[in-house]
Amino acid sequence: MDLIRLRTLRELARCGTMAATAEFLHLTPSAVSQQVAQLEREADVALIERRGRGVALTPAGTRLVAHVERILVILDEARSELAQLRSEIAGELRVAAFPSIAVALVAPIVHNLRQAYPRLEVVVADLEPQESLSALSAWQIDVAVVDDLAGASKARQEHYELIPLTEDRLHVLLPVNHPLAMRATLTIADLQDEAWALDSTNSSFGEFIANLCRRSGFTPRINAHCAGFEMVAAMVASGNSISVVSGLRLLRPVEGVTAVRLAPAIQRKIFLAYRKGEREHPAVTVFLDEAVRTAGVLEGYQREEAESGSGLA
Repeated sequence: MDLIRLRTLRELARCGTMAATAEFLHLTPSAVSQQVAQLEREADVALIERRGRGVALTPAGTRLVAHVERILVILDEARSELAQLRSEIAGELRVAAFPSIAVALVAPIVHNLRQAYPRLEVVVADLEPQESLSALSAWQIDVAVVDDLAGASKARQEHYELIPLTEDRLHVLLPVNHPLAMRATLTIADLQDEAWALDSTNSSFGEFIANLCRRSGFTPRINAHCAGFEMVAAMVASGNSISVVSGLRLLRPVEGVTAVRLAPAIQRKIFLAYRKGEREHPAVTVFLDEAVRTAGVLEGYQREEAESGSGLA
């Protein structure tokens, strides 16, 4: 049986429709249908059945997908063992991360690895956490940096392992001359009369913030749905809005704004995710180790800034 067709069946089982599978695999629905049909001819048994607009696996399809999962893990282990036989760490490592963590952590990690391993090419993709986990399960990337807002810490982990990396404390972002800017801390309830700017490119983070507001008894009045942090910061600096943002976003100076800690503290946990069977792959190993080291340095820097009073408010 052809491995590409087996992977297609696996993704069809996960996505549920030909169209969604085709979009994820960058194929046409017709190509997905043809691959599954060819696989059924090879297996001489029906593997899927139509259900409305979607498809479901037959008992035979379910059994075959279970075998595919085992096969792919074994292939990962083989890939790792072969890589260990090379005399140097080289090749391509594909990493996905969401923007705030990419700016604060992934960029310096890649820099350090380039200096240490010139033949290792780390390719970074900007993906939201849930997209990263899907790409990891589909062998489109090798390492994902995710947070617990996407349910990473609770999700079924048949295909990947998680390593705790760091925690990210949320801050209120205010114009420098805002009446609340001199406060040492703020609660979500303190912000109920404000106009909000939110990054609409991150649906899980935006929904998380909206839920915080609802639990405090109000629905945020959003006057800016922004395509990225730069627009959020501009709306706040101009005095039009306030926002709640990742503390990692504030490690670099942002003109015209003040960051105030939320109280009680609201944090999200950051994890590294990698496929089972690849922990000993040399390129994966050096990336994970460097990520943990860099995160430790960053946490030390944040503690020093907080203790000296020269860091974030």
